Amino acid sequence: MTVDKKLIMDFFPQAMATFIGTLMAISDGMTYGWTSPMIPYFTSNATHIIVTENDGEWMETINLLGYAAGLPFTILSVDYLGRKMSMIISATLGCLCWVLLLTTMNLKIIFTSRFLAGMAGDMCFVAAPMYIAEISDYRIRGFLSSLIYFMMVVGILIVYCTGTLAPYWVTPAVGIILTASQAVFVWFLPESPYYYVYKNNCEKARKALRKLRSHDDLDQELKGIEQEVEREKTEKGRPQDLIMIKSNRLALFISLILNGGQHFVGISVFLMNLESILDKAGSVHIDSSTASMIFAGTMLISTGIAAVIIDSFGRKFLLISSSFTTGLALLVMSIFFHLQYLGHDVSSVSWIPAACVMVYAATFKVGLGLVPIVMIAEIFPTTVKALGMTVADVFYVLAAIVSIKLYQTLLNYFQIHVPLYVFTVFSFLMILFTVLWIPETKGQTLDDIQLMLKGEKGHHNKSEKSDHIEQGKF
Repeated sequence: MTVDKKLIMDFFPQAMATFIGTLMAISDGMTYGWTSPMIPYFTSNATHIIVTENDGEWMETINLLGYAAGLPFTILSVDYLGRKMSMIISATLGCLCWVLLLTTMNLKIIFTSRFLAGMAGDMCFVAAPMYIAEISDYRIRGFLSSLIYFMMVVGILIVYCTGTLAPYWVTPAVGIILTASQAVFVWFLPESPYYYVYKNNCEKARKALRKLRSHDDLDQELKGIEQEVEREKTEKGRPQDLIMIKSNRLALFISLILNGGQHFVGISVFLMNLESILDKAGSVHIDSSTASMIFAGTMLISTGIAAVIIDSFGRKFLLISSSFTTGLALLVMSIFFHLQYLGHDVSSVSWIPAACVMVYAATFKVGLGLVPIVMIAEIFPTTVKALGMTVADVFYVLAAIVSIKLYQTLLNYFQIHVPLYVFTVFSFLMILFTVLWIPETKGQTLDDIQLMLKGEKGHHNKSEKSDHIEQGKF
């Protein structure tokens, strides 16, 4: 019991810093899911702003374009201003966006707000995971790194509930409170020790570590950080090093596939179009708006469970099991809509799509939706971490845009079962990719992970090197 209390005391400062640093992720989840309840509101007679269906599609797309446009600002900010200041800038910009949504009566201002919110979200989902990975003890890094996704799902649940059940002003008001809180409280957090060491300020790194650890025995950990950063500095951190150095190239490849795979199994489509998808099923058993709230609640519970078990079961196991069960849920849903398209009477089983959506929500977040953000923050070295994570984040956005456009195109030319079949195929392909390419990073320090990607063994590396690393591929 005494040991447990010591561990809790040691991990508490890191957990508190993670919680404060991820309040913006709740706002970003609200932004991401905002269109699901708001587009029906804007296109109804109750709206205070006239919006067409085409305008509604642009509300989805322009937010994702904002994510992509934030690329150069995010790279410069996290490397030159630091992880902490980047999180403050992200939250401040997010707060401004919610203020605009709360006060405007102009559709163009809504588009502008959605675009800027995308830029804020891009910076948040690069700076915060980077910060968390660099302040965390390797024993709980997976758990703490996964909390940002948990917070994002909290935001999705909030916007589904407030957007459906409360007046329009409630959602932006909640967003303002969350983002303003992060902008204020992050000032009191220590900067990443890795960032200080990278900037040749070891004394500040020691002070930051002292705030993040309850014990005073910091010499060994600080020495390890210094050695890691010093070794990584031999790789100059030029943009071309992301491609020219084999371990960086492997990290980039893994990051792009993990980020792209999330969207090509349909998560953006479901988050932004869930109510319309369930309406197509014609279910009389559950209202689509109620189902959307249950969907978000299921994701939240699933993400919480995954966050607890990720450091026990490992990244690969969660990815494989998540991909398989998500694929099965998509397959059953595809068959339902295909039979409906062929003219079969499926009214007696119209509950199936809603049930599949709940299974999808639970199983997606256990692995496909959680592991990527944890791993991507782990596998890049400090010298190219900002660039690598930002490129991966932009690819995440581009994959989201392409998946939504693919869905809309296939839906318009065919019927809904066709894009759902496509998403099913990608789910099963993710199993193959995980088996062949994903290294296990559970229980390893950031330095050990870099050594593993280079084909070497680290001090905490208890798992076997992946075949593709041993064989020198990439």
